[in-house]
Amino acid sequence: MNANETKLQKIVEGTVQYVVPLFQRAYSWRKEQWKVLWEDIVELVENPDIKSHFIGSIVTMPTVSVPEGVGKYLLIDGQQRLTTIFVLMAVIRDLASFNEDRLSQEINETYLINKFKEDTDRYKLLPTQSDRSHFSKLIDSERGEINEISDLYSCYLFFEREIRRSSIDLRILTNTIISKFSVVSIVLGAEDNAHLVFESLNAKGRPLTQADLIRNFFFMRLHSKEHDTLYETYWMPMQRDLRDDLTEFIRHYIMKSGLDVRSDNVYFSLKDQISMNNAMDILKDLANHATYYKRFIDPNFEPDPQISKRLFYIKRLDMTTTYPFLLNCYHHYALDEIRKDEFIEILDVVENFVLRRIICGIPSNDLRKIFPSLFQQAVNSKDRLVNAVKSILQTKRYPTDNQFRAELQRAELYGRQDREKRCRHILERLESSFGHKEGVPFDLLTIEHVMPQTLSDEWKKHLGATWQTDFDLMLNTLGNLTLTGYNSELSNSLFSKKKELLSQSHLELNRYFQDIEIWNADAIEKRSSILADQVLTIWPYFGEAAETGILVDAKAIVTGTVPVNIFFLKQLLPVSSWREVLTVTLKEIASIDTEKFLQMASHLSQLISTDGSSFRRPMSIAQISGIEYFVETHLSAQQIYRTCKKAIELIDLEDDDWVIEY
Repeated sequence: MNANETKLQKIVEGTVQYVVPLFQRAYSWRKEQWKVLWEDIVELVENPDIKSHFIGSIVTMPTVSVPEGVGKYLLIDGQQRLTTIFVLMAVIRDLASFNEDRLSQEINETYLINKFKEDTDRYKLLPTQSDRSHFSKLIDSERGEINEISDLYSCYLFFEREIRRSSIDLRILTNTIISKFSVVSIVLGAEDNAHLVFESLNAKGRPLTQADLIRNFFFMRLHSKEHDTLYETYWMPMQRDLRDDLTEFIRHYIMKSGLDVRSDNVYFSLKDQISMNNAMDILKDLANHATYYKRFIDPNFEPDPQISKRLFYIKRLDMTTTYPFLLNCYHHYALDEIRKDEFIEILDVVENFVLRRIICGIPSNDLRKIFPSLFQQAVNSKDRLVNAVKSILQTKRYPTDNQFRAELQRAELYGRQDREKRCRHILERLESSFGHKEGVPFDLLTIEHVMPQTLSDEWKKHLGATWQTDFDLMLNTLGNLTLTGYNSELSNSLFSKKKELLSQSHLELNRYFQDIEIWNADAIEKRSSILADQVLTIWPYFGEAAETGILVDAKAIVTGTVPVNIFFLKQLLPVSSWREVLTVTLKEIASIDTEKFLQMASHLSQLISTDGSSFRRPMSIAQISGIEYFVETHLSAQQIYRTCKKAIELIDLEDDDWVIEY
């Protein structure tokens, strides 16, 4: 067995082939793993000072190769990441073929195929039988012949979409992957049992966490006579209180100094800071900050009820990216260097900032770059700490009142689990804002859709001719949602019965329905507008240059306007009507991601269909596997705007990936 660290370039160059043995599972990486890899690449591109990035080990074993000249290796471990990289390189090659033919040819003949070999020996990677057909079509630029969505094809579509969304030069992207990715290459000898090695590498035993490695590293630098005492006093309480969160706490602890530490680099980052001279001090400081972190992940341990309530808000909104900043704040609060009222105001500002960005669809990936250095930036300011924090955050894509209010009325607040938590948070904060003298038992309440999630024929009649469009676009919006303890009784009852039950509620949110006779799109939008005004009092715009003037109503955003351009994934697409906005947007989605288009079409089945005769004004938008798809274009400008926003959301793009100029 021979092991050494090497660049990915040395693994894939030359006349070589990696054969995935039959005892290996099929390709199984999904979006979660692709996203992590893509974020690694983007970080390497944006930070040219980073010389290399370790992506793991690759275990191979030489095998007999015929014909001569093709160095064949069984790929014992590392199949998933190596297969993904080959697919990614195929995407770059295909995109480069449009205007950088030399780069496209270089990628193909250097990194993807063995140019002068035939049959399967052409491929530098030969997957298992179940993956071989789709993989070969992707490598041979024949993806048009793929008639079904597989994990491999989904991988291709994911990276194609991400590269098109980015502005990264394709040659820089290629060089980054090839020259900055490093691996530990382990080559087995002929006497080694490949299957046994594979079983050992994939055994069910729980591997050491980075926290385990850090613990061992600490105690190697502390006197052995003190190990038991130090473990009982400092390490064991951290391990007991934080459990599976211990490694993440240590990452946030390191980041509070302003560093950006990746989750897979915690051990090495802290290791660089520990010496024989400071190991004891760092261990004590780490244990001290762990007591604060315990309160972050379980606010019930916070003794002050006002602070506990705000830590609960931050936890419920999954604002873990703020923890490095909050560790600093809490530490200075504990030392009486920050007053309680100022600390509470800082917590409110953080909640305000993150929630507004979430509602406005601003990508959260830059938050981990904002918060680690925020405390030091604010301290260096001559202003009061909380004022300095506000001033800094106001420059970090902090939504204005107009933006926040408009998106709050349009946004899908209910759906996936993360959305449901945010929706509940907003509704509970709305109810609390009415100033009840007695506490509201929120634990006993559930989220209720006034227009129900399943429509009866009576409900369709009640909603009117546009019932399907209104249902698709407004079901999960703020105006249609409330809190109730009558969820099972309400179900999909007619509005008259719902109104009767909601009128008996002690919640201020539900008193609104007492004087409402019809519940349709106009009624939903009106309530959305009223609640949005209330939300602005809960999370007001902070900073010195707060907006003034009349707030924009969501319905007035596009009604009566003429669109000029669509900015879609950094492409400029000229349009002249809202009907064209709809068709151009859907055509683009179909062209970049067939699978997502089909999923979206299924979700919007009353607006997108293979039977255009059922629509009042159908227009063709795509042809997939010989089947033509039509969209209903007999819609208002506002309905089209909502439909496009919904479509962008359904294909997992961010709001700023699709922007209308009008």
